[in-house]
Amino acid sequence: MFFSRAKSLVGLDIGSSAIKIVELKDLGKGKGYQLLNLALERLSPEAIVDGAIMDAGLVVDTIQRAFASRKIKGSDVAIALSGHSVIIKKISIPATSEEELAEVIPWEAEQYIPFDVEDVNLAYQVLKGASGDEGNMDVLLVAAKKDKINDYTSVVSQAGKNPQLVDVDVFALQNCYEMNYGDEGDSAKALINIGASTTNVAILKGTTSIFWRDISVGGNHYNDAVRKELNLSFEQAESLKRGEEVDGIPIENVTPIIASVNDFIGAEIQKTIDFFKNTTPGENIEKLVIAGGSSRVPHLREALAERFGVPVEPLNPFHKVQVGRGLSPELVEELGSSVSIAVGLASRRAGDNR
Repeated sequence: MFFSRAKSLVGLDIGSSAIKIVELKDLGKGKGYQLLNLALERLSPEAIVDGAIMDAGLVVDTIQRAFASRKIKGSDVAIALSGHSVIIKKISIPATSEEELAEVIPWEAEQYIPFDVEDVNLAYQVLKGASGDEGNMDVLLVAAKKDKINDYTSVVSQAGKNPQLVDVDVFALQNCYEMNYGDEGDSAKALINIGASTTNVAILKGTTSIFWRDISVGGNHYNDAVRKELNLSFEQAESLKRGEEVDGIPIENVTPIIASVNDFIGAEIQKTIDFFKNTTPGENIEKLVIAGGSSRVPHLREALAERFGVPVEPLNPFHKVQVGRGLSPELVEELGSSVSIAVGLASRRAGDNR
């Protein structure tokens, strides 16, 4: 979105809890993609806090280890940002030519973003077929703070890689969904990626995005609650969150803690979906599709299904992706729920607008 050169890219998702890498091959002629490689390397919790890079050296080292662990040679990468430093707005402006639009957007952006326009990189796209008021056009406006972009591209460069494209998590999530499931009719569905510190929500109608939001909740809430209640280490809490056994900790001691956080995260997601419904009359969510490392927390799917009264399905980022040689089904299954953003990034090409 903020860089441009036309070539295939390696998807590099720099998350708060892990570095995730996906390498795809476009098979061409509408045949989809082949998975060439993927890797996940855990990141120390103090390295990135609430999306802010606190220890660049740790992040650089972890990126390098992740590439080395699977001998991934590609150096041109796509990354994504999320959180409070990224603003996404659909705006309606008087219809204008492409040339005039480039001049108008910075002025329009000042009305919609809470940052000084000089402090952000702006990207925009005219929404085709969108029904703006008569004489108007609908434009998708994205603003990302320059210092956040610089922080993330800097660690990528220090790791010896070339940041060719910077995207936004919710768009990468949507790309991953569309390449695997295509057009599933005109009903509205919520894509929910539950990361360590941020949950991305994208609501689609058919293949059209109609709502985006990042929520400051995620898997770290499970770790914090388990550590506080049972006086455990971060590593022990992380294992228990994933449903793994830890010596000396009866599962019945953990279950109510996990259930409480499931309820909390469900309530935060509901606030976002309620806001969407209130601002988009007549639209109802027919299905939730969940992704992210914390989407596998025990009983979360069931808790969300009970709360919303709709089907809750896992997003399989390799549903229509051929798995290449040298990749074990066990590895693909183990990492699948965690790499949806990286898959969406790996399907991009430098110079793409969206």
